[in-house]
Amino acid sequence: MRILALSHYYPPEVNAPASRLSEHARVWHEAGHEVTVVTCAPNHPAGQLYPGYRNRLWQGETIDGIRVIRLWTYLAANEGFLPRIANYLSYLFSLLFWMWRLPRADVVMSTSPQFFCGLAGWFLKRGKRPWVLEIRDLWPESIVTVGAMKRGTAIRAIEKIEAFAYRKADLVVSVTDGFVPHIRARRPKGPIAVIKNGVDLSRFASDPAAADAFRAENGLTGKFVASYIGTHGMAHGLQVVIAAAERLRDRDDIAFLMVGGGAERETIKAMRDAKGLTNIVMLGQLPKAAMPAVWGASDAALVLLKRVDTFKTVIPSKMFEAMALGVPMILGVEGEAKALMEEGGAGIAITPEDDAELAAAILRLADDRALGRRIGASAQAFVRAQFDREKLARAYLAEFEALRR
Repeated sequence: MRILALSHYYPPEVNAPASRLSEHARVWHEAGHEVTVVTCAPNHPAGQLYPGYRNRLWQGETIDGIRVIRLWTYLAANEGFLPRIANYLSYLFSLLFWMWRLPRADVVMSTSPQFFCGLAGWFLKRGKRPWVLEIRDLWPESIVTVGAMKRGTAIRAIEKIEAFAYRKADLVVSVTDGFVPHIRARRPKGPIAVIKNGVDLSRFASDPAAADAFRAENGLTGKFVASYIGTHGMAHGLQVVIAAAERLRDRDDIAFLMVGGGAERETIKAMRDAKGLTNIVMLGQLPKAAMPAVWGASDAALVLLKRVDTFKTVIPSKMFEAMALGVPMILGVEGEAKALMEEGGAGIAITPEDDAELAAAILRLADDRALGRRIGASAQAFVRAQFDREKLARAYLAEFEALRR
């Protein structure tokens, strides 16, 4: 089978959509299928090209046996509404310009958000060639939720396009059960599948030596390390980490680690510096290959979002990486994510954006290391049983094959 996948993000970028598609594509390729990914020159989240890349009209490379085509886009950092919209639209326009040159395919899959990348799949739908629309976030609802844009004429127009895309896709794939009612309300007929996120267990394996080296390099040896790893964005409410760190500033044995980039990173860093908090280590975005060592150096994984109803349907992908390395979670997310964590006995739930509860949960794990080990063991068993990325990728393949019958 020839699979054409459209994604705004792809390795060497390290965010959740890049990881999800690349890990799925690798399994599809190893199963004997021909996979082509159409994406951008890597620049997320700062809007700056990664070393060795240029923002050309068309360029290609091969990664893990997968053909990767990179199209020109207007580069923009992951902040500011208008520059990001220009970035998103330029991908769609570039894809339309180069449609004639794209390889033949038996199935087209596009992933959203970003929204215009998801919509791009409709333009490539042909006769018996099905179009699969993957929904990783409810967009534009999520941008209204975090306050990036107010509900008005533009949002209503985008919502109409959103509903159009849901109706026209041959299959909609959701990453959570919680998204399904929203999708079904706009897609009265047609199949909807749920294929959740997971983790590549072959690449997320324990490496104590690498973890110890990371701790030593960053002044974390001998400390209980509570880590937030991922995008520092408007949705995450990371001011709660600053407040919790301030509460625990007298505990010299506890350190906070924040790794990643995003629209709020400089704001959070300025807050840390203004309060003179020396118990927070902030690092920029690190390559995917470094993640097992970073997680391995962590004693608790902070999984945080703002307390809004929209996020009750979200399952942050970092949950699965933390579980794979046996790191107990402190989860500040309600709804489906909380239910999943509790099912796996994988951590401690707190009220989102509550710094007192966050500090208390960190103290509980720091003062009872045996509890952390028990939670970590339970989390590892749970993720191996239910969220092995290879099994999920093969389930995805089965959906593709069912469409072609």
